[in-house]
Amino acid sequence: MQTYKLTVFEQDGEKILDEAFQAQNDQEAKTKGENLLLEKAMHEKTHRCTSPAGKLILFHR
Repeated sequence: MQTYKLTVFEQDGEKILDEAFQAQNDQEAKTKGENLLLEKAMHEKTHRCTSPAGKLILFHR
């Protein structure tokens, strides 16, 4: 398992969510990240999900 980071921002740049979660690979992390965003009703906010290597898995502006 690897640790991925999901970060969500307001329009003014304020960080409103900074959450780490575990996934087996990038595809699983993308799915988990999307589900977390939907659960927290933050899928329309600016967000990013990064891998332990710094790879951008999800991004929405």
